[in-house]
Amino acid sequence: MTDRPVSKLPWLLVAASMLLVALILYVLFVGYLPAKQRAAGLEAELKDLYKREAELETKLAQQDQRHALRERQNAALAAERDSLMRRLEDLERQLRAARH
Repeated sequence: MTDRPVSKLPWLLVAASMLLVALILYVLFVGYLPAKQRAAGLEAELKDLYKREAELETKLAQQDQRHALRERQNAALAAERDSLMRRLEDLERQLRAARH
């Protein structure tokens, strides 16, 4: 009977496997997890920005409504003033005509 040769693991294969495991762990913990956390932080910041934008749009819409109301009030007051001025001119004419 011949003895079977003892199979030895090639040390180069073991070293390469260990290097691959180390590289995977490095990428996972040094690259991926912080990037994932940063992305989560950016998503939260983006959500806050969208909320702030919605608040500002609401405030702008309210200011636009107030501005439009003031414009309508100004137009109404100007029309009333013009009407009163015409009435005053008519009354002054009537008064002059009554005196002559």
